[in-house]
Amino acid sequence: TSGMTFLAVLSLYLFGGEVLNGFSFALVIGIIIGCYSTLAIASPVVLWWQTYQDRRNKAAKAATA
Repeated sequence: TSGMTFLAVLSLYLFGGEVLNGFSFALVIGIIIGCYSTLAIASPVVLWWQTYQDRRNKAAKAATA
């Protein structure tokens, strides 16, 4: 999804003319930052959350046993 959006905005930047260059450049930067956030920040947070939930569930089972 981000790749196709990036290609569309990149073509808008290259062929859109001077009026659209600033707007499309801002969109390109936003797409790049959004992809970075998804890959480098959100994935480790999800892994940490799953590990936390697993430990919490194991502790709850041990407490009831």
